Amino acid sequence: MKKFKLLSSVLVIIIIFSQYSFSSASSLSTIIENNNSNLLHIGAEAAILIDYDTGHILYQKNMHEKLYPASTTKMMTAILALENGNLSDYVTIDEEIIKLTYGSHIALDFGEKLTLEQLLNAMLIASANDCALAIAKHIGGSIDNFVKMMNEKAKELGAIDTNFVNPNGLHDDYHVSSAYDLALIGKYAMQFDKFREIVTKVSYEIPPTNVKNETRYLKLTNKLLYSQEKVEIDGKLIPIKYPYALGVKTGYTSEAKNCLVSYAEKGDQKLLAVVLKANGNEVYQDTIELLNYGFDNFENVVFGYKDQFIDNIPIKDGSVPYVAGIIDNNISFLISKLDVQNVERKTIFNEDITAPITKGQVIGEIQYLLNGELLGKANIISSTDVSINPNKKFPTNILHNWYWFVIIFYFINSLYKKHQRKKKRERRKALLDMSYGSK
Repeated sequence: MKKFKLLSSVLVIIIIFSQYSFSSASSLSTIIENNNSNLLHIGAEAAILIDYDTGHILYQKNMHEKLYPASTTKMMTAILALENGNLSDYVTIDEEIIKLTYGSHIALDFGEKLTLEQLLNAMLIASANDCALAIAKHIGGSIDNFVKMMNEKAKELGAIDTNFVNPNGLHDDYHVSSAYDLALIGKYAMQFDKFREIVTKVSYEIPPTNVKNETRYLKLTNKLLYSQEKVEIDGKLIPIKYPYALGVKTGYTSEAKNCLVSYAEKGDQKLLAVVLKANGNEVYQDTIELLNYGFDNFENVVFGYKDQFIDNIPIKDGSVPYVAGIIDNNISFLISKLDVQNVERKTIFNEDITAPITKGQVIGEIQYLLNGELLGKANIISSTDVSINPNKKFPTNILHNWYWFVIIFYFINSLYKKHQRKKKRERRKALLDMSYGSK
């Protein structure tokens, strides 16, 4: 009986764990640079360009070099505010926030009350350092605790080169990140509708508060969305304003120099670029070059369509010998225009596919590779139900449902032992009756 209980427990554990899968932290994936990347002249110390949808790296320069991120740090502050805060909450400014404020700010005053949403807008649009501190204290309870939350979130997102010391990016020798990590953080931040909405605004107004009598008029620091200043691209002077740009965040300190995380959409292409440690408007020049390179040299290609036929797959013990395997979803990804013809398709089918099979059941996988690197994949599923061949049904059922026979065996065995004990009791009783009768 003890053995049966142990077996039952093991079966329960196996069933429970089979319901779950475990995944690691997110990361940026395959590098698929186009040969034309050699024509790029990126003057910044570090840079990266990724396809927003897949995370494929289209270009990189020193992407893991640890540098000072300046106010691009505020993307992480915004993420934690959006995940943990209520935008309609009022935040009261205290003396600590005022004392710690220097650099860009909106002159928050002691005892002033603003909503979390107003602080978030001022931080992302005008890069207000005092607003970042106020958000941090409101969300984290203390600035130190909020910084701890920032580093925990960075690790969760897969950042490997980052260490935050403050919520606004003001210089500290130990406050560092990389182009790679900031691309990860920016990509995650752009998943929030409110974040997207804020970083596309070129201006913002904060009406009079309980302390300030005048309206604050704020202007976006990201020239990529509005500036008519000129930079040189391919030998021509063009405006910094980029027609496809939709955010995200600038940064500057004398140590970090100019930094920019940017996002742009053109047709069905979505790109995210990071440029770190550039001189002046070179940060916009480098960014425009990167975005142009991405849009000019890569394209979204559909390699597989939902319900597309892949192959007839043999089925063991089925009422029919084969089932049509089809793709479960459309599969497309950004690829260099020069490499479209070089993408290889690889199909992998599950071993020993045995009836019964249900419609939509995963029976394999289709992969698309370039130079051995995985670009994308999709499940191959059954296009229909396949029942068991009647001639194979009984033995197949035995194999598929063996645990029932174990249970039945122990049940019958238990009944048999109970019956045997009853018979022994009856024999003993009969012998006793005979003994008393003889007296």
